[in-house]
Amino acid sequence: MSVLTFDKKELGNLEYSLQREMLATDRRGGYMSTTIVCCNTRKYHGLMVAPIDDSDRAYVLLSSVDETVVHDGQSFNLALHRFPGTYEPRGHKYITDFEYTPTPTITYRVGSIVLRKELLWIHNRTQLMIRYTLLEAPSDVRLRLRPFFAFRDKHALTHANMEADGRSRPIPGGVKCRLYSDFPWLYLQTDCRDAEFVPAPDWYYNFEYAREIERGYEGDEDLLTTGYFELSLGRRQSVIFSASVEAIPDPAAIGGMFAEALSARSRKVDFLSCLRHSARQFVVRRRDGRAEVLAGYPWYGQIGRQTLVALPGIALEQGRTEDCLDVLDTVVRGRRDGMFTGSFSAAEAADAPLWFFWVLQQLQRTLGEEEIWKRYGIVMKELLAAYRRGVGGVAVHDNGLVWASAPDKALTWMNALAGGVPVVSRDGYPVEINALWYNAVCYALELASRFGEEEFVGEWKAWPERIRNAFREMFWSGDDGYLADFVGPEGPNRWIRPNMVVACGLDYKMLDEEQQASVLRIVGQHLLTPKGLRSLSPRNPRYKNRCEGDEAVRAEASMNGSVWVWPLWFYVKASFDLGGREFLPRAEELLARFGEEIQSYGIGSINELFDGDPPHAPWGAVSQAWSVGAVLMIRETTERWRRRRGHGLLPGLRKKR
Repeated sequence: MSVLTFDKKELGNLEYSLQREMLATDRRGGYMSTTIVCCNTRKYHGLMVAPIDDSDRAYVLLSSVDETVVHDGQSFNLALHRFPGTYEPRGHKYITDFEYTPTPTITYRVGSIVLRKELLWIHNRTQLMIRYTLLEAPSDVRLRLRPFFAFRDKHALTHANMEADGRSRPIPGGVKCRLYSDFPWLYLQTDCRDAEFVPAPDWYYNFEYAREIERGYEGDEDLLTTGYFELSLGRRQSVIFSASVEAIPDPAAIGGMFAEALSARSRKVDFLSCLRHSARQFVVRRRDGRAEVLAGYPWYGQIGRQTLVALPGIALEQGRTEDCLDVLDTVVRGRRDGMFTGSFSAAEAADAPLWFFWVLQQLQRTLGEEEIWKRYGIVMKELLAAYRRGVGGVAVHDNGLVWASAPDKALTWMNALAGGVPVVSRDGYPVEINALWYNAVCYALELASRFGEEEFVGEWKAWPERIRNAFREMFWSGDDGYLADFVGPEGPNRWIRPNMVVACGLDYKMLDEEQQASVLRIVGQHLLTPKGLRSLSPRNPRYKNRCEGDEAVRAEASMNGSVWVWPLWFYVKASFDLGGREFLPRAEELLARFGEEIQSYGIGSINELFDGDPPHAPWGAVSQAWSVGAVLMIRETTERWRRRRGHGLLPGLRKKR
């Protein structure tokens, strides 16, 4: 499926190239991200964005590097920057090729001169390497490399100031720079013995980030350059530029380091290899040993709920059980009074712990039920007991259902705010939370009864029937043929939203097959798109078909019409549960449509959300964990059904080791 290719004729077209963004990570919370023509369009873009301590905060250290080719007395600047009303310089006109694998590579042609640039972000080390190779030239050329620094939080912007230190200190093979004393040194080195660094500190003003301005935020900043490297290159010669928070004692070793790191890169050539690579980028291992999931790039950090929803897809579906276990153990260690804390906010107390049970059900396929109960049985019992006690606006009522309500907080995944106020208020009994609650109770009971936990079984055995009876009575409408989205103080809210599909896609269901089929039919008619499920039916007067605009407008659209990928797995799972092999062609069709997404917006990944109306333009984070996880789970589910039918593996799929 979907070989990763780019239209060489369109690379010079900024409408084409600026909407395509690339990402590389170091698996420690740092990343490199920019457009495929190296023009930063977001404040989150940069060639080196990384934590500087044990906190989760990341900082833009190195924003960009401008390359200038000097030949026969003429200078050609290959860079591209946006300033108010203009692009300057316009180096994109020299680009003739872009390749994503094994590492982002750009080829420039200036007359008879051809220069290749390979950007390599080093794993498990805060280091960027760029190799420049002069492929064709009538004679030697001079290459000038000018770095631009920000040294600021990735969510902020910087402006010219007197506190910034523009000096550069000589080190073997280059210089070290540090704009502010509370940052680490940044070591800039090359493997070219004759390279010269020319100190020339200066501020460049009013770099403009169009994507931020589109989103209603400030989008201009000033960047400091401390000088530039200059060196001579002959035909077929290469030079490697390194930027790192750790000095390389012997610059002559840079070439070997680059070659070793490049040889370890996977080949990201098709749909599956791209998504598996993308999935690995979300799991980060901090210096203190924590294993965490970043919800999305480039601006999200940890989100407890999204960690759990994403985890089976980004870890288990490609055989990375250790990653899943390490993340779960980090989550489990951060609990207090039986509930998760740490990366889990108070607003996630309603459902995030219930997603934990769902992850364990997926993990059981690998570990087996005995190991699940041995490792996590105590945690499961503590979580269920905490729900019964009540915590943070979450309470279990006498009818067995979970009530979630808190002033000025949205306690479900539909938690977007506008002006500090929830866009969607679902105070009461939310449908997916109660479906997850029933699933958690039933799963814990099954394991407890199997391993002789008689006291627990005696305490909880009457609960499933109580929950199921109350759920059907409150949520189901035979006239409408679907479930209420939530039941609040004023009764059931029957707006058609995707949350009800969770109740059909879990292992333990409260609806009979006829009811499930009816729910899926309604979801298919109102919410299903080639990119996922709409957050609200287009027939609802509050429906928003586009997700563009300022923060408040986007927040309103995101919860009232925008398409989300993560619920689609529950639709696919429920459809397979009911229709089996008859649903296989439809599942394959849905997967095929996602093949388009790895070549636009976030290269090699799946973004956060899409417009509700065709052509379903992408929005939000360019690479989102629970989107990627959901698509990988859909592939795995589809593959299993395909095998049952005797068709072998889907194209591009490989057996797990």
